[in-house]
Amino acid sequence: MTTTTRVRMSKEGRREQLLEIGVRLLATHPLEELSIELLADHAGISRGLLYHYFGNKQDFHVAVVRRAVADIYAITAPMDLADPTEQLMASLAAYLDYVTQNHAGYLSLVRAAQGGNEELQTIYEDARRALTDRLFERIDATEALGVQDTPATRLLARSWAALAEDAVLAWLEDPAGLSREVLLERIAAALPALILPAT
Repeated sequence: MTTTTRVRMSKEGRREQLLEIGVRLLATHPLEELSIELLADHAGISRGLLYHYFGNKQDFHVAVVRRAVADIYAITAPMDLADPTEQLMASLAAYLDYVTQNHAGYLSLVRAAQGGNEELQTIYEDARRALTDRLFERIDATEALGVQDTPATRLLARSWAALAEDAVLAWLEDPAGLSREVLLERIAAALPALILPAT
């Protein structure tokens, strides 16, 4: 006769599991539809237990958004490609794939940040800053491109990130005859055009 021992998950472990479910749901549901009830149904636990891990719906949304932007940051991480342009293209491709696979949630996150929710807006802006600041982490790449790391250059890089996001979201709504490859090439080409000194 054998017995099985159930392993009791720690509070932090259970919260992590619920966040993973929340991020998966965000891929196909707008943020405003991501309710405690929906998460409870998918997790197979009671609503009351969920409030033990997330104080309210807003806390749940903030936690899911933080996890989603952390995923974007990880997915688009540099892959140690020697050529800076190839590296940029690889990161852009990963970003485009993420937005394509998580379109409903990503679009609702952008709209929530633009809609006046200060906490989500802060998370969103911090994520964009982290993603663009990463462009300047490889000194050899920036020097090879002739880029000077200045506040003005970083401002322009963030402007480029806004352009890239808008182009990707618009393309997903209507490709307008642009292939995926051409879209990525045009977005990548826009970055040096903005941040390199005029000659």
